[in-house]
Amino acid sequence: IVALPSCPLFLVSVRLQTRVYSLTDAHRARKDATDPEPPTDESEPEEEVDPWDLPELRDTGVKWSDLDTKGKVLRVLKSIVKFILLLGLLYVFVCSLDILSSAFQLVGGKAAGDIFQDNAVLSNPVAGLVIGVLVTVLVQSSSTSSSIVVSMVSSGLLEVKSAVPIIMGANIGTSVTNTIVAVMQAGDRNEFRRAFAGATVHDFFNWLSVLVLLPLEVASGYLYRLTKLIIDSFNIQTGADAPDLLKVITEPLTKNIIELDTSVIRDIATGDPAARNKSLIKIWCKTKKNLVNITVPGFVNCTPDALCWEEDGQNWTQKNQTETINLNKCTHMFVYANLPDLAVGLILLALSLLALCTCLILIVKLLNSMLKGQVAVVIKKVLNTDFPFPFAWVTGYIAILVGAGMTFIVQSSSVFTSAITPLVGIGVISLERAYPLTLGSNIGTTTTALLAALASPGETLANSLQISLCHFFFNISGILLWYPIPFTRIPIRLAKALGNRTAKYRWFAALYLILCFLLFPLLVLGLSIAGWQVLVGVGVPVLVFVIFVIIVNIMQKRCPRFLPSFLRSWNFLPKPLHSFKPWDKVVTAGMTFCRTRCCCCCKCCKEKERDEEKDDMKTKDKSLEMYDNPALTIEDEAKVTATHL
Repeated sequence: IVALPSCPLFLVSVRLQTRVYSLTDAHRARKDATDPEPPTDESEPEEEVDPWDLPELRDTGVKWSDLDTKGKVLRVLKSIVKFILLLGLLYVFVCSLDILSSAFQLVGGKAAGDIFQDNAVLSNPVAGLVIGVLVTVLVQSSSTSSSIVVSMVSSGLLEVKSAVPIIMGANIGTSVTNTIVAVMQAGDRNEFRRAFAGATVHDFFNWLSVLVLLPLEVASGYLYRLTKLIIDSFNIQTGADAPDLLKVITEPLTKNIIELDTSVIRDIATGDPAARNKSLIKIWCKTKKNLVNITVPGFVNCTPDALCWEEDGQNWTQKNQTETINLNKCTHMFVYANLPDLAVGLILLALSLLALCTCLILIVKLLNSMLKGQVAVVIKKVLNTDFPFPFAWVTGYIAILVGAGMTFIVQSSSVFTSAITPLVGIGVISLERAYPLTLGSNIGTTTTALLAALASPGETLANSLQISLCHFFFNISGILLWYPIPFTRIPIRLAKALGNRTAKYRWFAALYLILCFLLFPLLVLGLSIAGWQVLVGVGVPVLVFVIFVIIVNIMQKRCPRFLPSFLRSWNFLPKPLHSFKPWDKVVTAGMTFCRTRCCCCCKCCKEKERDEEKDDMKTKDKSLEMYDNPALTIEDEAKVTATHL
């Protein structure tokens, strides 16, 4: 331009080029608006999101300020209806957990009593631990298994020192309920990842605490000695019954479905032969006991305190006997059903699982629709925000106190942890905040047992209270091990690793449940029954091998140069031994076979949905073709640009 300022030909060419460039740029802008370019490879790393970050719950509806009076009234009414529905669903959810516990007791309650009856096996601490796990899984209640242990100690069938490992096992078994609840959120991959990690962080805390504290208890007996010192130091008197806050609300529904006589399980455990022929289903809810005199023949029954006489050449003895008079029958559904306990238990198991799944799905959907906009921001800030810098460490301990208080109110750690599991799944509570809440629930359930022990009779008060204190200090010791120092919060890291694994291979969740809460305890129990020599001969090599694999895995990630070349990866092993992919193919093939062979209706429905989706795509393509005409676009832009020039 500087060299040829007076050349008219150059100016014409510049104008022509300007017009061409303006046409081209306008066409590109219109094309970008209709057909956006796919993201390049350079932008992909910026879009990667950490699956453990809490999702943003955005308000997609109309803002409150943009609504008229009618719209505001309708929104308030909808919120009230949703809140009432949420409370109703939570009520049915808690009641279904109660019915689930009753169903498990009907199915396996007598077997649990039989397990407790073998005192020779219970003297082995490892066997006592797995028996506590199995019995609590069978009856779905750590309170029931703990009460059985208290009854056995009070009756002299079991020593307090032998009961401590059983209490530890009951602590592990009670965490199976919220793990089952987490499995029911397997629909969305990220929700399932967070929910399963939020449930299994409880499992890892209990297993790791047992792994450290059980050998310490066997070697030193510190829990037994500490609780014995406390019992001997204080003159503790019999107190009032433990508060029964939750059952006051749930009993009106649950007692009309089923009522159980749990004393049958305790009688079987304490060796009463008559209890085997009794049913766990309660028939008579109101009874009366009278003391009557009966006359029995035979010289054997004649004791120094009894009245004996001889008549017609036969000895007779007068004895006092308690007679039970049945007054009123119960009102539940199965009172007139002539069905065995197993059949009733299976019916209730299916119904309670169906109610549990339905309530959980509806609760998650309701929470997703309610937790939007400013409400979600406030709730997430309150639950997940730490205190300012010098006092940030206090937040976790306050969460522990909140968890303990809430569990004390509802009287069940299973109910509390099962209630927060779906909240972790949808992203309202972070895993780091759910961990101290879970630890608090462990303490809360022991305080309820302490109050229940204080209500025991005078002759059994000391033993009952000592076992409850063992449970309390076991959980306190676990918290001191795995919470105060951030580096020691290993259960969170293990739960995240397991969550990632189950999100990728969802069938692994069911395998984890079966292995940890059924097969592994049964295997250890079988080895314990065979003798401590067999248990040590099999257990020690397996334990050494597991420790070796863990150490090699850690070194492969952090310092592989110190390992031999063949141990720097597991590729020298067959693929099924170091990868889940071959197993995943087998499971997927099996499920595909079941769908194709057993679910013909589902297959037809899916094919129909695919056809409808194809029709919708064709319609969308036609609508795009009708509005996208590059020729017309260029002409329009050309006219505008020419007029401008």
